Amino acid sequence: MRRFRRLRTMAAAACCAAWMLPACTDGAPPPHTTAGARAPHLPVCSLSAERSGRAAECPGLFRPFAADGAAVGPFRPAQPREGAGAPGEWPRCIGEGDARPPCLPPRTARLLFAGDVMQHLPQVFAARRADGTHDYTSVFEGVAPYFAAADLVAVNLETTLTASGDYAGYPCFRSPLSLAAALGAAGVDVCALANNHCCDGGAQGIRTTLAELDRLGIRHTGVFADSLSLRRDHPLILTAGGIRFALLNYTYSTNGIPVPPGVAVRMIDTAVMRRDLASARAAADCTVVLIHWGDEYRRQPSQAQRRLAAFLRRSGADLVVGSHPHVVQPYAADSTGAVFYSLGNFVSNQRRRYCDGGIMARATVVLRPDGSLRVAVDAVPVWVMLPDYRILPLPAADTVPMTRAERLQYARFAEDTRFILNAGPYK
Repeated sequence: MRRFRRLRTMAAAACCAAWMLPACTDGAPPPHTTAGARAPHLPVCSLSAERSGRAAECPGLFRPFAADGAAVGPFRPAQPREGAGAPGEWPRCIGEGDARPPCLPPRTARLLFAGDVMQHLPQVFAARRADGTHDYTSVFEGVAPYFAAADLVAVNLETTLTASGDYAGYPCFRSPLSLAAALGAAGVDVCALANNHCCDGGAQGIRTTLAELDRLGIRHTGVFADSLSLRRDHPLILTAGGIRFALLNYTYSTNGIPVPPGVAVRMIDTAVMRRDLASARAAADCTVVLIHWGDEYRRQPSQAQRRLAAFLRRSGADLVVGSHPHVVQPYAADSTGAVFYSLGNFVSNQRRRYCDGGIMARATVVLRPDGSLRVAVDAVPVWVMLPDYRILPLPAADTVPMTRAERLQYARFAEDTRFILNAGPYK
């Protein structure tokens, strides 16, 4: 009789435990209500509290990053690869689509970042039409399918815009308004403006650039018309795929051109960046830093870049995307984030070796029900073909008719880029 009572007590305890546990644990031990993980079906605390590190206010929060910036949990490194597939073939995150009912499904967003959008005078002349207008539509036609497959597309706009017709190339870039119109028509969502050419057109150039992007519905960050805009729009918070992204943009310099009074340009300053990242993590699920840094034409990241990248990752940046060197530099990634040191040129008139193209960085970001992020990345090389400056993604460009000289230059760029993406002897 005593043995029967013991068995009955054990069965009742088991039934009670089964009722209290969530129905789906995704193949892992059930989440606890103490520090370590948050039950996916009990959204008691907001992500903003988790991201700001206020774990004491919300017991049981899952912490994606430890104090030293390292990932918490048994994540397997994502395998970055050279992107050579069709526009719709994106890198797949570990855990993407893994959830089973009745768990909340993961949220997935696909981001695409392109490099330096330059405008040397030969590009302006090539876009000019007989009626005096400028049309850049054909420049971006080849990459538009890649843009369409992404939930969020960002580029580095390394020129100012002018409506006066007073166009200029290097060293102080001023470009037609129709360049921005073509970017918007191709599918660009965000322009990063903090770079060494953002003040080339002075105060009028900044006002015109911001106004035209606003008119076209293209979001922007890094340069702000006034302190009110800075407080309102920094960091830039956007939602894609149900995931909140915070975008921050910084530059090392404005080429010695003074920033016009009242205008705010976000400069590289670790104290400021640490505060910005804390605010971004409190407001968003994933933080992206678009940074203008490094040495021009240097094909490996400098020690200063590496140190700053490590600081940004420790401080909460999930993705770091670099520009300025005008050549492709390597990237590093794991399942918690990535650093692209330099995407190279997206479009320009630079034809020397290593400068006649770049890469588009693609990231698949998965937000799991427990608040953790998974990230997978790859890179799609692009080459700029004259005389109309068409941007050709590889390997689709293999089928484009070219002269023998063009084919040789294209093949050399493809081989150079393959080496750098695979960490080969590209020095």
